[in-house]
Amino acid sequence: MKKVFIFLCFAVLAASAVFAQDQATARYNQGGAYFDQGNYDRAIAEYTEAIRLNPNYTLAYNDRGAAYTYKDDYDGAIADYTQAIRIDPNYTKAYNNRGLAYNNKGDYDRAIADFTQAIRLDSNFAKAYNDRGLAYKNKGDYDRAITDYTQAIRLDSNFALAYYRRGFAYSAKRDYDKALEDYTKAIRLNPGLAEDGNYTEAYSDYNRGNDYKNKGDYNRAIEEYTKAIRIDPNFAPAYYSRGTAYHNKGDYDRAIEDLTQAVRLDPDFAPAYYSRGVAYIYKDDSDRAIADFTQVMRLDPTYTKAYNNRGLAYNNKGDYDRAIEDCTQAMRLDPNYILAYNTRGVAYYNKRDYARARADWEKALQIDPNNANARNHLEVLRKQGH
Repeated sequence: MKKVFIFLCFAVLAASAVFAQDQATARYNQGGAYFDQGNYDRAIAEYTEAIRLNPNYTLAYNDRGAAYTYKDDYDGAIADYTQAIRIDPNYTKAYNNRGLAYNNKGDYDRAIADFTQAIRLDSNFAKAYNDRGLAYKNKGDYDRAITDYTQAIRLDSNFALAYYRRGFAYSAKRDYDKALEDYTKAIRLNPGLAEDGNYTEAYSDYNRGNDYKNKGDYNRAIEEYTKAIRIDPNFAPAYYSRGTAYHNKGDYDRAIEDLTQAVRLDPDFAPAYYSRGVAYIYKDDSDRAIADFTQVMRLDPTYTKAYNNRGLAYNNKGDYDRAIEDCTQAMRLDPNYILAYNTRGVAYYNKRDYARARADWEKALQIDPNNANARNHLEVLRKQGH
């Protein structure tokens, strides 16, 4: 009789355990439904009840941690992910999720440690590489970030988020061609991608601005560049392009303002210095123009147009010898650069060296028989009897 009683007790206990687990699963599933609706408070309440019924319910701890994350309660999230890991030390997803919570708190080293552990447990976990790349990016370690994003893409060639995060890292390294390539790929894979300031959208607006500018619609171009800047205030190419659009509208002050911001963000942005120098020429500020063109040459000694335009600025200051020297260097870099022949011809003319002026303008016409500037200059010489 005693054995039968003990057996019956175990049977009752087993039935109770099964009932409790069924109840826990039901509450967990209800929590998931609330979570999907964005009702995180109710989701947390259901997950909490599931944990009460089954204190070792790792999924409930993990998902309650996710709900806390969406409520920006990162400490609560970390506590739940940690408990899930205590119950199951090989719970890859919990490590990764805790890493995200640490990342959101700004504790990037702990985040990286958790992402690394997730990768140790599952070397094919593309998301962990992508998320660790984000933590490296937040630390300013763009090279490691790019390495991780690249590995995420190797594991999942359609990982749009990894492409555009890598694009941001390339942009931060001022490798704009690679950045644009990655953002374009991200947009193609997921046109509605929006995260971390929506850099994909910024590049989309930037590209539309370029299209409008190429069509001569500078007002619409400026609108698109402005949208890109609102999304990413550190987007140097957008400031540069908006500055050149303002320049094309004849608004040199705004052009200079934008180009100045571009070089603040990217001190090695040679085209921005060049374009600002041109704007200074139009404002008759030859000294600042010369300073900008000189900076362009420091950054790129083969920047032909910079030599010609610095020569123009020297010519405007009456320093004709330096003007001739710069134009001559432009011709060395490009023997068919018509503008340099025209500009040097003007400098020779101002020195009253009419023979050399004539030779330069004739050379310009030889390169381009329809060049109006050279033709007009020669006509002036003819009328003056030179």
